[in-house]
Amino acid sequence: MARERKFTTEQLFEEVRDQLLTHGYESLTFGTLAEKLEVSRGTLYKYYENKEDLISDYMTYEVDKVLDQFRQIPEQDGFAAQFDYLIDVIFQHSMIHQIMSRVHQMPREATPKATENQQKIDEFHRSLYQMLHGFLQLGRQERLLNTNLPDGLILGMIFQTINIPNHFGIPHEDWIRSIKEMLCHGMLTK
Repeated sequence: MARERKFTTEQLFEEVRDQLLTHGYESLTFGTLAEKLEVSRGTLYKYYENKEDLISDYMTYEVDKVLDQFRQIPEQDGFAAQFDYLIDVIFQHSMIHQIMSRVHQMPREATPKATENQQKIDEFHRSLYQMLHGFLQLGRQERLLNTNLPDGLILGMIFQTINIPNHFGIPHEDWIRSIKEMLCHGMLTK
């Protein structure tokens, strides 16, 4: 009997990410993953009963990595530095938003494990907004944020910037710099 090739959790999750981005939720199969990892499907079933458990584990893995970076926002000196850091982290992990939109077909309560992971992801969103409350308070304290704008609108605008299509192929660094400029100063010269 041939020995099974070993793979790390990171290698597995990289393949899951690539398959979700390339083909979406419906097309992701253990067969395809096993082929890419050069293992048998049975090897994957030793770790996961189904793709919902695997995908939800992958999503919590990614969310935990992002949350660790968001926890560093208060370590940045002043609102402007925190804002720059926040935008950079959002764009560094923009593929997570793409993946979440592609796995929306996954039943929320497919399995107990997937349900538990979905609850962790929901908690991530709540924790994220609680963390960013301090960020917004600092912006108001430093008199850099318009006090008439609700927190939800400000955060919504910031987080939705990753959905703006770059149809003209503006270089990535210029694109992010322009988004920061637009968020901070608007599009009007006055």
